[in-house]
Amino acid sequence: MKLYEIAHSRAGDKGNTLTLSLIPYNESDYDMLCNKITVEKVKNHLKNIISGEIIRYELPNISSLLFVCENALLGGVTTSLAIDTHGKSLSYALLEMEI
Repeated sequence: MKLYEIAHSRAGDKGNTLTLSLIPYNESDYDMLCNKITVEKVKNHLKNIISGEIIRYELPNISSLLFVCENALLGGVTTSLAIDTHGKSLSYALLEMEI
């Protein structure tokens, strides 16, 4: 099963740092996401995009995970020549992960 079947995601940016939220459609899936979607799994899944550290924050009050990904935007909005300098499409890349 792919993540997009049970969750949605939003992306944000600050310089060369990308934030990816992961929010289950059903709150009852939150614990399963906490167990299955580890930093190591995200790092492996996005290994060709994110070259820095990834930190995962658990937000149980809103049943969400937040991944803060460093060195993920080829230098950031003002310096990158990438088509998607803000990394908005990377939320969809995360949702392609098999679980």
